Amino acid sequence: MNQQNEFKPYVPAEKITPEITVTSIILGVLLSVVFGAANAYLGLRVGMTVSASIPAAVISMGVIRVIMRKNSILESNLVQTIGSAGESLAAGAIFTLPALYLWAAEGKMDKPGMVSITLIALIGGLLGVFFMVPLRNALIVKEHGVLPYPEGTACAEVLLAGEEGGANASTVFAGMGFAALFKFIIDGLKLVAGEVTFAVKGFAGAIGTQIYPAVMSVGYICGARISSYMFAGGVLSWCVIIPLVVLFGGDSVMYPGTAPISEMFAEGGASAIWGSYIRYIGAGALAAGGIISLIKSLPMIVSTFTGAMKSMAGGSGVTGNLRTEQNISMKIVIAAIVILTVLVWLVPAIPVNPLGAVIVVVFGFFFAAVSSRMVGLVGSSNNPVSGMAIATLLITTLLLKLTGKVGAPGMMSAIAIGSIICIVSAIAGDTSQDLKTGYLLGATPKKQQYGELLGVVAAAFAIGGTLNLLDAAWGFGSEQLGAPQATLMKLIIEGVMDGNLPWALVFTGAFIAIVVEVIGIPVLPFAIGTYLPVQLNACIMVGGLIRLAMEKMKGKKEEDKKTMINDGVLFCSGMIAGEGLVGILLALFAVFGLDKALDLSAKLGIPTGVSEIGSLVLFAIIILTTLKFSLWKKRK
Repeated sequence: MNQQNEFKPYVPAEKITPEITVTSIILGVLLSVVFGAANAYLGLRVGMTVSASIPAAVISMGVIRVIMRKNSILESNLVQTIGSAGESLAAGAIFTLPALYLWAAEGKMDKPGMVSITLIALIGGLLGVFFMVPLRNALIVKEHGVLPYPEGTACAEVLLAGEEGGANASTVFAGMGFAALFKFIIDGLKLVAGEVTFAVKGFAGAIGTQIYPAVMSVGYICGARISSYMFAGGVLSWCVIIPLVVLFGGDSVMYPGTAPISEMFAEGGASAIWGSYIRYIGAGALAAGGIISLIKSLPMIVSTFTGAMKSMAGGSGVTGNLRTEQNISMKIVIAAIVILTVLVWLVPAIPVNPLGAVIVVVFGFFFAAVSSRMVGLVGSSNNPVSGMAIATLLITTLLLKLTGKVGAPGMMSAIAIGSIICIVSAIAGDTSQDLKTGYLLGATPKKQQYGELLGVVAAAFAIGGTLNLLDAAWGFGSEQLGAPQATLMKLIIEGVMDGNLPWALVFTGAFIAIVVEVIGIPVLPFAIGTYLPVQLNACIMVGGLIRLAMEKMKGKKEEDKKTMINDGVLFCSGMIAGEGLVGILLALFAVFGLDKALDLSAKLGIPTGVSEIGSLVLFAIIILTTLKFSLWKKRK
């Protein structure tokens, strides 16, 4: 059966309405940069990013329908298509590229230039879109009714519910404003502490919570289940493993630490033990989790790739005559892929040889096909991008080592190849979700694909500056920016190239992940929790509990509960964007030395106890504000 003939989109193929306009381009590019930068900051802090499609959709609806008084659903759709590209590119970039800065901090190589970072991100993003073009008809059209594409379908529903666009957009903007204020009070003026930690005398463990609105918002958006797995991983690290290391370590010096464990703990507390030992255990758990998720997905990966290739061979990749069937010309796609592959090899700023360029094309197209189909089945959140990146890095690093490219040049080449493929996978998944939204609404595929390319270009130029700025302000691998995935990729490459990792700690983490998987707990969120500070995990858990309480409320209709929860998701998405932007602004202040002028904690001499009480009061206000715009929101 021809699904394309059966399905009728919201806007018929014969109807022409505005899509690519000056408004949609400017607003889409702005959102791509904003959500790209905010997600880069968030991902480096908590190891997770969130989808920007729905917030971008409601903002575009609010601006185009309510402020500009235009009734153009396809114009709004193009805004979210361009805007969501920034978030996906940021997600792919922060998983890998900060490893270059970490090596530079260790003196192993020079710090990467902004040109290198921008070009790697740009080429990865462009390849991700171009690889997806021939797959569109195979996956979106032919498999309509088979592949649900959860985020793409949800985004279409939001755009179709356009009557409420103004109210929903105001919820997102309110979240941005409140979070910006809270973040400035916490990390700008420093009137209250960013986290509160509790320790019991005689016990080396610690527990506590951060009070950041974006971190809590991650928990709300992910829900109680994922939040609880992350919290459990943090409790294991901070309340079980750290006390055991201190108890049994005593006065001994254990690699990779350079001082006696008792001395480290006396000077830096549980955080010092976490920095020297627990991060390696967490990295081992993350690596094992990524590989386990990839192995579990292998049957689906093989079947989805072969299915996509068969569909393309059957002619469904051909551009049709109707407006809703028009893709970018295959001649342009093939020419673009060839040019980008040659650039990967020849541009001096990208440290990749001809073998690396071939790996990029082969692995890139394979993982683009896999990612595009898998997000159609299980959604973007469950797409094993980190597992794909780990597999790519292991194979690439081994091949480079066998061909004699070792040391700093080999490590740089491996991370560049891994970065491009990671970005390809993330962008291909996002593009397929956006094309599904467009298919349901009746958008022109060719215009959406050009919109994706535009969003990628804007975000690529923003991501280089964002990474350089954040590194200059706080440094990757610090408490402010843990960069868990990038640290993991760095350890994998070093392990293959040099073999000098603390393998006992890495294997301990790997076997913890295996035990967790055997028990039946999703291993990746648990592994991320094992790696990150428990205070951060606890803040995420608070967000998850707020959502759980709303889901379990009695005496409310299911439809009302769904509306409340969705309002909360929009408010929290706004808070993530707002805090991310102020975080980048504060990083700018730190680089230019303005942060000390803003710091009121030292000037006012606020005692630690008072500051911590203020932290808890502010956290309560953040929670109440979230409830105000979800549970207690006035609706027409």
